[in-house]
Amino acid sequence: MSSVSCMALKKSLKNYWRKEAKIIKGRKDLPIKYSQNFLKDSQLVAKLVSRSTIKQGDLVYEIGPGKGIIVEQLLKVGAEVVAIEKDKKLCEALRRRFKNKKKIKIICGDFLKFQLPRRKAYKIFSNIPFFLTADIIRKITSYTNPPQDAYLIVQEEPAKKFAGFPYGKERQYSLLLKPWFILEILYHFKPTDFYPVPGVDVVLLRIKRREKPLIESSQAQLYRDFVVYGFNQWQPNLKKALKRIFTYKQFQRLARELGFELSAKPTDLDFKQWLGLFKYFLIGTTEHKKKYVNGAERKLKIQQKKLQKIHRSRSKDR
Repeated sequence: MSSVSCMALKKSLKNYWRKEAKIIKGRKDLPIKYSQNFLKDSQLVAKLVSRSTIKQGDLVYEIGPGKGIIVEQLLKVGAEVVAIEKDKKLCEALRRRFKNKKKIKIICGDFLKFQLPRRKAYKIFSNIPFFLTADIIRKITSYTNPPQDAYLIVQEEPAKKFAGFPYGKERQYSLLLKPWFILEILYHFKPTDFYPVPGVDVVLLRIKRREKPLIESSQAQLYRDFVVYGFNQWQPNLKKALKRIFTYKQFQRLARELGFELSAKPTDLDFKQWLGLFKYFLIGTTEHKKKYVNGAERKLKIQQKKLQKIHRSRSKDR
């Protein structure tokens, strides 16, 4: 393994363990009923649903509905609701509560293993378990038929990471989503809106599917590889990270035309600037240089799996 690859692996491992520590701090091992913060005010839920695009006849999925406070409001606007609840006791309670309602289907199971519609249009409105935020967002945005609109009640910190600019700097997460989705934070909750009261700030994150993607489907994987490559070279700035892709004169020109500093880091550029870099990459670089980028996302996923395997092995040894 080269010194650069070794350094990248060590840094990835360090970042991985930092994330794992946060999960442990969040007590991921708690029972389901204690790992979720439930909304208390039905009027607040009604207001939020009324501000969404959900209307009569829409097919709407609710992930982890708990006692059904959101389900109730979705039914009131005339939506057809599919509620997926993993906790068996809560699931049975939901069936008793809505046994006389016709436009609802309650499924006892794990949403992450659930098959969403392959062709039919649908939306999502849900107060999801916070520790599953990343897994749920990845599932719905990478699905072959993603939702037209998704409204997720999540922690503010990961919401900003997925939404990127203007709520904070662009991250790899946000840049991989934005050609296909519009992300915005619609509402900031008060801690007292929930029980138990969360120790973190909570927001309503909207993920709206673009009617027309900003990148052609034939170029989608190359765009993803380009972004992942730029973020994972472990260089002090983007100019050095992309030195095998762009010449100094090319990068200097791009920086001037797109409006960023030569010393900018990957997170210093907004989505439009990254999109500008990628469009020039398509027409202004040779096929040989494109090969440096090809497969970057797949390589990162393999590396992440190796790190997870190391973590599982160490956990068993404790």
